[in-house]
Amino acid sequence: MTDPHPFIAGLPKAELHVHHVGSASPRIVAELAARHPDSRVPTDPEALADYFTFTDFAHFIEVYLSVVDLVRTPEDVRLLTFEVARDMARQHIRYAELTVTPYSSTKRNIPEVAFMEALEDARTAAEAELGVVLRWCFDIPGEAGLQAAEETTRLAVERRPEGLVSFGLGGPEIGVERPQFKPYFDRAIAEGLHSVPHAGETTGPQTVWDALTELRAERIGHGTSSVRDPRLLEHLAEHRIPLEICPTSNIATRAVTDIERHPIREMVRAGVLVTVNSDDPPMFGTDLNNEYAVAARLLELDERGIADLAKNAVEASFLDPAGKRKLAEEIDTYTANWLRTPGR
Repeated sequence: MTDPHPFIAGLPKAELHVHHVGSASPRIVAELAARHPDSRVPTDPEALADYFTFTDFAHFIEVYLSVVDLVRTPEDVRLLTFEVARDMARQHIRYAELTVTPYSSTKRNIPEVAFMEALEDARTAAEAELGVVLRWCFDIPGEAGLQAAEETTRLAVERRPEGLVSFGLGGPEIGVERPQFKPYFDRAIAEGLHSVPHAGETTGPQTVWDALTELRAERIGHGTSSVRDPRLLEHLAEHRIPLEICPTSNIATRAVTDIERHPIREMVRAGVLVTVNSDDPPMFGTDLNNEYAVAARLLELDERGIADLAKNAVEASFLDPAGKRKLAEEIDTYTANWLRTPGR
């Protein structure tokens, strides 16, 4: 394909690895910063481009947490969530599992019931008004330790909102061992939540193994270092354990040094189920459409290949079977119509 963007722009899609606060557009971040003038976050959307330039993963976390600090009221939560869905609708994202870190909000004194209500109000409005189906992944901010793990688990189990489907672990990996979170994942899994921790982004393959064996991961967030362990790649492929790949994010946080050296090619060659995602799109100057274009170039995909990549995300999602069939059929219909249009 000479230019995949027009095809990708209208392609129905699902997204599985995208963060709630990290999806706030410059317009929304600036509006939240104006509401809370004690913050160091710029109130000028254009100035945010420089602010969102990261020297390494630690710097990214520092900046990310400064934006988290802008979400201080239930009204902030509702505004952020619905506007994220509006941006998704523009990209023809039909279904998204949005990673939410409730501990970051409740520790900032947002009442937990009001927090859940704001999320759910935005979710139902997004589906009714925008046609975007949202589901939640509650994740533990690993850097905040076991206190955060305990609180996140309690909120997921005792205050479980209707849209919650999975349980994750984010934040820095270095110095934050996965096995210590096993009891919390065990409890969440016992309550019917799916396990989707980050692993192997800025650490080696052993972190991915730990996520699989200790946290019973059903999908792996990032997993870029998996290619350094052929046995791990074989295991992921054999057991059809998906990887949530975010190419531009990996470059922005320096988890991968060069986009041309991104390990997505090796993953696909090994038969691993790969999904493409945007992670924290405005912070990385990207969106899901652009991530598909990057992946299409790296993998040398035509329209059918890109459509198959989109269907990988549907397969790997926690959407119900009828919803999966409907979205997969929508992808096939769109692709068939595109290919039969004269001049394309």
